[in-house]
Amino acid sequence: MDNDLNDHSSLPTTKTELLWRISHEWAALERAIGSLSDEQMGVSDEGGWSIKDNLAHLTAWEEYMCLHHLQNLPPHEALDLDEELYGQGDEDELNEILFQRNKDRTVSEVLDALRSVHEQVIADLEQISPTALMEQHYADDPEARPLMCWVVYNTY
Repeated sequence: MDNDLNDHSSLPTTKTELLWRISHEWAALERAIGSLSDEQMGVSDEGGWSIKDNLAHLTAWEEYMCLHHLQNLPPHEALDLDEELYGQGDEDELNEILFQRNKDRTVSEVLDALRSVHEQVIADLEQISPTALMEQHYADDPEARPLMCWVVYNTY
């Protein structure tokens, strides 16, 4: 899926379809990492990020989506950051903070957090009405994007 929040044409049209897509992509992720050793998961690419680092990144943003978009925590609280620091940082700076926060975690810790956060996301999504998923998420959003956009962008 293209991560373009403005493209509503490829969004799921039902909550059932959303949950299926998330489940399908989650299973693909689990298959992709399932046979990798801790050593393989820790090898950095040219940009300095390992598979473990990318999984920690995925975890952080999926947790952010869950806490901010689904549970309505303020964005800085959802990322466990000082409000001023959050307000000053762009996405790259926030990603660097998250990278530094997670870089020394073990593969096991990262995988446990990934799976725990994902379970919470699914539990929260199961409680949300299909109508709420399709409603405009921010009143001041000029594209009138539904909550579904943020869920899709941060889950698969």
